[in-house]
Amino acid sequence: MITSLIIIFVIAYAAIALEHPININKSASALLGAGLLWTVYAIATNDHHLVGDQLSESLASTAQIIFFLIGAMTIVEVIDAHNGFEVITSRIKTTKLSSLMWLVGFVTFFLSAILDNLTSTIVMISLLKKLLDKREDRLLFAGIVVIAANAGGAWSPIGDVTTTMLWIGGQITATAVIKGVFLASVANLLVPLAIASYQLKGQKITAPLKQENNSINQTTSFERNTMFFMGLGVLIMVPAFKTLTHLPPFMGILFGLGLLWLTGDLIHRNKEDQEKQHLTLAHALMRIDMSSIVFFIGILLAVATLEHTHILNALAAWLDQSIGRQDLIVTIIGIASAIVDNVPLVAASMGMYDLSQYPADSFLWEFMTYCAGTGGSILIIGSAAGVAAMGLEKIEFIWYVKKISWLALISYFAGIAVYILQYNLTH
Repeated sequence: MITSLIIIFVIAYAAIALEHPININKSASALLGAGLLWTVYAIATNDHHLVGDQLSESLASTAQIIFFLIGAMTIVEVIDAHNGFEVITSRIKTTKLSSLMWLVGFVTFFLSAILDNLTSTIVMISLLKKLLDKREDRLLFAGIVVIAANAGGAWSPIGDVTTTMLWIGGQITATAVIKGVFLASVANLLVPLAIASYQLKGQKITAPLKQENNSINQTTSFERNTMFFMGLGVLIMVPAFKTLTHLPPFMGILFGLGLLWLTGDLIHRNKEDQEKQHLTLAHALMRIDMSSIVFFIGILLAVATLEHTHILNALAAWLDQSIGRQDLIVTIIGIASAIVDNVPLVAASMGMYDLSQYPADSFLWEFMTYCAGTGGSILIIGSAAGVAAMGLEKIEFIWYVKKISWLALISYFAGIAVYILQYNLTH
């Protein structure tokens, strides 16, 4: 049985990693893998009550992550429907490419921490299309946006799916991960920004020709500002809600979603149904990326079988015996996340190491938060932010390897050096 489960998981994993060459959606591969793994496990195990209890346990932990993601993605869609992100984009004004590079980098970094790396990448690349006319400039900026978004998401409990998984799973706490990973993430941001802005020194921005927009603005300034600041406020208050009530984060995000829904209905209560339909949360729920949600369900349930059959524990023991050093093991996991998706890597790691042996906020979990969050920047397919940038700007894989990968690799190890130095000084 163990051999069969490993073979099925490896094939499903390979299909996820090769999503674009084989032209099969990774969500389909994840669901098929999860279905086959649990089927083989159930048939090979005589104790079907045990399997049912384990599946229920895995489903409960998976549902917490899924409900959180659905709530967060819906809030972002509502803000976008109200043109709320113009509150940020309308304030970015400069004539030098190097200055714009620093500005875009820092805005992306902190926006990613508040929202998430995928959303901030989409917002910033959409903004760059309005600011830069030259395609080569936009491509370079898009590469820096990917690095900045992943760096910003790594130190925030709501900034990256993997960080959220570790937070909800109890491996890290919000306050500790911010204090522990922030400086490493800043180093990960500053190194590529310094190099790229130096390359652009003296160059001026070539702005696209402005086109008259005859469309009627569908939201007022009051509506934009209200939904933007309230939506961001809900997302920011989730860690505080968890600390205060000790309830899971998904409860806080759903509570906030209800408040935002109520606010939206009150603001638009005097409008005709056709006029306000695209501004409602019901419409936003239809716009969220359900394919990604389904992928997370599939891969988390697939990894759960490896955890319940103790395959991950055996892998952890083998890594400890073969390599021995936690810092090297986690560094390798981070680099591997550039090749394959970091979600299954982190999910597997959560099952490999027991919380009783490695308690919350220990070196292993904090360092993994940084490495898994930023290692994906090394290749364009290694993170959700990279895949989004690839689609929005039609970035070629080879171009990214030549122009951006070396920057991301240097910044990755710069952050590692900062984290290990900080850890040694503070522990």
